[in-house]
Amino acid sequence: MAMSIKTNSRLSATQRYWELVSVLAGREIKVRYRGSFLGVYWSLFNPLTMTGLYAVIFGAAFKKYYHDSLWEYILAAFTGLAVIHFYNGSTAQALTSIVGNASLLNKIKLPVSVFPVSIIIANTFQLLVGMFPLLVIVTFLLSPNLSSFVNILAIPLPLTALLLISMGIGFLISSLYVFFRDLPFFYELVQFVLMLSSPIFYPAEIVDPIIRPFLELNPLYPVIESLRQIILSGALPDIFLITRALLSGGIILAIGWICFNWLRPKFMDLL
Repeated sequence: MAMSIKTNSRLSATQRYWELVSVLAGREIKVRYRGSFLGVYWSLFNPLTMTGLYAVIFGAAFKKYYHDSLWEYILAAFTGLAVIHFYNGSTAQALTSIVGNASLLNKIKLPVSVFPVSIIIANTFQLLVGMFPLLVIVTFLLSPNLSSFVNILAIPLPLTALLLISMGIGFLISSLYVFFRDLPFFYELVQFVLMLSSPIFYPAEIVDPIIRPFLELNPLYPVIESLRQIILSGALPDIFLITRALLSGGIILAIGWICFNWLRPKFMDLL
């Protein structure tokens, strides 16, 4: 009986937690696009613009690495930009989420983790509504009939890895920002390094074999390569790439969550 009550209590607490996350995520989306004509579809504007720019500048030089097809290079660049755009936007917003809601935390007792989580969830909704349908359409057009259905079902797997990575980094940097208010300036440099070390506008094949293993330490690398393999190759999903991406996401989420919980007891002294 006591165990049943305790289980129900835990389920109730979990339900309340996710209800709070959904409310905060919905508020975030409404505030972000209030009065906007295109709403969440503005999230496509930056990747599409950058894809066009990369195609004009680098398309002629790099298309030979994509079966000498400019169209395939454009799709590869767009896929990489979709990943990096989601990561940069969601983590940068999560960074300030706890400090930005300090006044609310001082008035109401809330689980602090709901703020970075709600930011990541809001950006995930934006990704699913904006980018995901385009990725599905491209996969359907490029994959043979027998593998298109499997590949479409596999698209969420690297995207799940991307979500885990972003959530883990969000936990880590949002908690560190409570103590180090110069962190946004340093994190801009980190984002720049991650973007350049991700094969977005250039193929991984052009990187010196000596340097390439260091680029593969970038947690976004297997996500981008896995997503491209699923969408562009026309072959069945590469289980090794998907597993590697999910493993990276799980490790980063665990590290971020552990650091967040270790620092959390000291938050209220500084907010």
